[in-house]
Amino acid sequence: MCVSLAPAEFSGTTLYCGRLHHADHGLIHVLGYQNTATNLADGPNAMLLHLPAQRMSRHNFLSVGRSSDLLKRMVDAVRPVSVGVVQDSMDWMGWDRSPAVEVFEHNVYTVVLARDPRAVPAALAEVPERRRPALEPELFAFYAERYPGHAIAVCCFDNAQAARAKPLLMWYPPLDPELLTLPALDCHTGGVPDLDSPVPVDHWVILGSDEAPAGWGAPVAYDPVMRHGLRDYLPDAVIGWHFDGVLPNGDFAISHDDVLSGDPERVTRVRP
Repeated sequence: MCVSLAPAEFSGTTLYCGRLHHADHGLIHVLGYQNTATNLADGPNAMLLHLPAQRMSRHNFLSVGRSSDLLKRMVDAVRPVSVGVVQDSMDWMGWDRSPAVEVFEHNVYTVVLARDPRAVPAALAEVPERRRPALEPELFAFYAERYPGHAIAVCCFDNAQAARAKPLLMWYPPLDPELLTLPALDCHTGGVPDLDSPVPVDHWVILGSDEAPAGWGAPVAYDPVMRHGLRDYLPDAVIGWHFDGVLPNGDFAISHDDVLSGDPERVTRVRP
């Protein structure tokens, strides 16, 4: 359900992507990510997410505070529906300047956020030793080749047992505003993902848009004490489906027009 830097198991993944016009940031995409992780390595580990962002910094990572069940509340709003997907391929657009690499604490993670994946190995020296994983240089060469223009977030953790961390929530100006992409490339060995082998999936894919018409989707009952600053990044209603079984390795993607149509058959599985 994601890429790790050492052997691990991930289950119960929830992915959210929404498009909205923010009062301060303009047109942005908001990505939410949460799973249950079991570290199978002897030492620290990390999960790696590639983000179709024009620019990112630590300020794009949102603290969910006490509202750690916000993705669960989205899932509760739309369950239960189960569907399959079809394979597709799409291109990316644009890029912009941002900090080359940052290392910062967020939730249970030490995050290495890089504009170029090849900057990650040197930056890992700034990660506390208890959370600093070993790495395969070939993995970051793979991302540099296959995901040009993407930000790379390496979320380092040191828990040896399965742990339900708070969801990751981040916003960014997207490379393609009309395409909502949810990173789901899969490899749990620390090596380079095999794009030719199908992988098992257990994902909730949740989508939102502030341009949805009246009556669209299912309203979400958020925590009534949620901070207004966080609520400004979240939709009033969502659509979503549970994907399980075996699918081609890759990400989930859907055009914004198809989000508004609410058709699950329009969700595609895309490869880099």
